[in-house]
Amino acid sequence: MGSGHMPIGRRERAKQDKRERIMTAARELFVEHGVDRVTTQQVARRADVAIGTLYLYASTKAELLIMVQNEKFAAAVDSGLAAANAAVGQGALEPVIALIRPVVECVREHIENGRAYLRELVFGDPAEPYRQAGLTLAGRLEDGITGLLSRNEYIDAADAATLARVITAIIHISTTATVCLHRSDEAVLADIRDQIHATLAPHIRAA
Repeated sequence: MGSGHMPIGRRERAKQDKRERIMTAARELFVEHGVDRVTTQQVARRADVAIGTLYLYASTKAELLIMVQNEKFAAAVDSGLAAANAAVGQGALEPVIALIRPVVECVREHIENGRAYLRELVFGDPAEPYRQAGLTLAGRLEDGITGLLSRNEYIDAADAATLARVITAIIHISTTATVCLHRSDEAVLADIRDQIHATLAPHIRAA
């Protein structure tokens, strides 16, 4: 008997190949020049596809950016969740910092692109599929923080969810604020740590 997997047809393979070429071209150009200085025509040329073909996969440059950044964001959240699980038992703060560290580094890897990505997620059309995927990833991050805080005996489930929203807001502002643009990742993470510590302190009594 077969493995149960249907073979991928030639047309589907061609679609996958074009999508990957477009993703690779967009990723490279955004890193080389920043999203504001890249056009969809440049992406199409580097991907060796017609501009009309590119628009079948992403109708705007913003969608291209979200496609690219979603992959990076997903990997960062996965890495953070694994690190957080390894840090469980080190109090309320350390697992949260372990979770958000790769996310902060991801957003700040290319400041211009990271800021544009978060702006598009917050202010763009939430019904657009790529934004939906990005918002789902943001939800995974928030849920991960909620889960970590819920493990603490001094934080109930409702407070954990509220605190997680506050912490994600701290991350968003600290990674995109103009005043933080030229600070190192470690400096930004240290500032985020201080803010989260102050946020959690009233909810955690001394043992």
